Amino acid sequence: MKVTKEKLKDLISTKLNKAGLTEEHANGVADVLVHADARGVHSHGAMRVEYYAERIAKGGINNKPNFKFEKTGPCTAVFDGDNGVGHVAAKLAMDEAIKMAKENGIAVVGVKKISHSGALSYFVGQAAHENLIGISVCQSDPMVVPFGGAEPYYGTNPIAFAAPGKDGDQITFDMATTVQAWGKVLHARSKNEPIPETWAVDSNGEPTTDPFKVNALLPIAGPKGYGLMMMVDVLSGILLGLPFGGKVSSMYHDLTEYRNLGQLHIVINPDFFTTLSTFQEGISTTMQDLNNIKPAPGYDKVYYPGQRSAERVKKYEENGIEIVDDIYEYLTSDVIHNNAYDHKNPFAE
Repeated sequence: MKVTKEKLKDLISTKLNKAGLTEEHANGVADVLVHADARGVHSHGAMRVEYYAERIAKGGINNKPNFKFEKTGPCTAVFDGDNGVGHVAAKLAMDEAIKMAKENGIAVVGVKKISHSGALSYFVGQAAHENLIGISVCQSDPMVVPFGGAEPYYGTNPIAFAAPGKDGDQITFDMATTVQAWGKVLHARSKNEPIPETWAVDSNGEPTTDPFKVNALLPIAGPKGYGLMMMVDVLSGILLGLPFGGKVSSMYHDLTEYRNLGQLHIVINPDFFTTLSTFQEGISTTMQDLNNIKPAPGYDKVYYPGQRSAERVKKYEENGIEIVDDIYEYLTSDVIHNNAYDHKNPFAE
């Protein structure tokens, strides 16, 4: 099923509003989810709505949060999300970080006590659209073994970065610190297909190709990915006085409880280090240089980070966003939630 961005946003917003969010917050979440679907990152798009709706309806997301923003220094601040929807809290926190970076050259804003906030590329994109550099990291619940371990401790702990080039172009990347996202394992289960042995391990810590035996995911590049996910957990958990590591709340275990997650935004103003035009020229030259590199056998082109996502956005704007039929059926139905996620741990399924 193909739908326009506007139609998809309306369907998502309406469903979340009926689940209990204010219209303003429902629209804010819809913005982030449609952003993900338009970039082809469907694991963070409309497929999340049913889960959010159930958590909202069961009280696991505060639908009337009292947001608080406190500056703790000229370039530092903390945004308390009061366990409201993470998408809205993270967006508002980035808005404040942008203001601070424009004035002082850099801003570091912690976002604490939030729910899942979706694709981090949305928030770093906010900074890049304002001709600033954006970096964002976020903790998640334990589903990854530390290098050499057999039990999960860290989450997929994503890192995102965006920087502006000329004429509105930007380099963007948004990655989990695992070899593959958990959603890919669920997709393999639904298709009853094997997974590469580099993705995950079983309960003994042994690599497995059976998606139904997955007990935990593997970090990218072994000890290097392990170090990165540790760094993310420190910056978005310990630094903000929040639960960390194995203590981070589960996404699925109890949908009636608040999650108390953390996120950290770092925004840098290039004009405080060089001129903006010089910086943008450098970014645009980097993009062109990467495109001009001779491709390796089996590849038709070298893409700069975020280029293929930007091309998908243009394609979807012309032809509509492809949404799985059962997700579209849910969005257009009268069903708000059906206990599909209640008290479930996907690792146990």
